[in-house]
Amino acid sequence: MSKRIQFSQHGGAEVLEWVDRPEPEPGMGEVRVRNHAIGLNFIDTYYRSGLYPPPALPSGLGNEGAGVVEAVGAGVEDFQPGDRVAYGTGPLGAYAEQHVLPAANLVRLPQAISFEQAAAVMLKGMTAQYLLRQIHPLQAGETVLFHAAAGGVGSIACQWARALGARLIGVVGSAEKAEQARALGAWQTIDRSREDVVQRVMELTDGQKCPVVYDSVGKDTWDTSLDCVAKRGLLVSYGNASGPVTGVNLGILAQKGSLFVTRPILAGYADTPERLRAMAAELFEMIENGHISVEIGQRFALADAAQAQEALTSRQTTGSTILLP
Repeated sequence: MSKRIQFSQHGGAEVLEWVDRPEPEPGMGEVRVRNHAIGLNFIDTYYRSGLYPPPALPSGLGNEGAGVVEAVGAGVEDFQPGDRVAYGTGPLGAYAEQHVLPAANLVRLPQAISFEQAAAVMLKGMTAQYLLRQIHPLQAGETVLFHAAAGGVGSIACQWARALGARLIGVVGSAEKAEQARALGAWQTIDRSREDVVQRVMELTDGQKCPVVYDSVGKDTWDTSLDCVAKRGLLVSYGNASGPVTGVNLGILAQKGSLFVTRPILAGYADTPERLRAMAAELFEMIENGHISVEIGQRFALADAAQAQEALTSRQTTGSTILLP
């Protein structure tokens, strides 16, 4: 038997169940991984709440983890038992002692990177990769705005932007998180609990605003983010921490300066094994070269996943949070 977290109905963290199940067997093209560490992400709460419907109920949860290959299914040639691997694009079910997933979704884990580091960084780090390196390749000297700069993705983005020579203005929710973001490489920070974000952006950019704004908060910051984008600039809305953005009037984009908006997800960029592995390779290189330090702010037992999610949604966490089987 094997343990996992699952949910049989949508709701708050209280719907998560710690259950036994038969040991899963890999099918054609699949691999069974014994998880050593599992990543916690906001997207997990979207599936739990029903914002993103899972394929069926009851459902497993989680897209990110790292461990050792235990068994391979027919047709798998790239991996064998004993390989150190990591993953960040699902399928759902990472909140488990063992996870079966397509071999195409796995990457080899360099010896220099621990299972905990990989579980903390795969989804968030590859998200930072496509945000800063693909959607709008950051250039040295550019000034950009990044919401939740002390969070999982933000803590990586601060470091990556600094390595690229870009000036990242990090929006945070407290003085403590502002200090953390600056220590990680943010050029300047804005404490939204006591400062007017738009006013501070205008001051910091001499009225020019930012060519790119990265927003994972969603509904609560949509209007603010639009007001921080420079003429013909880009708003990257890549998350819904406060709820989804709805009722968008495209005419607002014209009024505010012929703006561009995109709503990307990781699966839209890491959509082939080749692209996935290239993104992971660049991320791992940044870690190995010392440009990115993986900030694990919290560790919870896998059985305490509900408690971990409550800490995440109440914004009590900093950096990445991992679950340990």
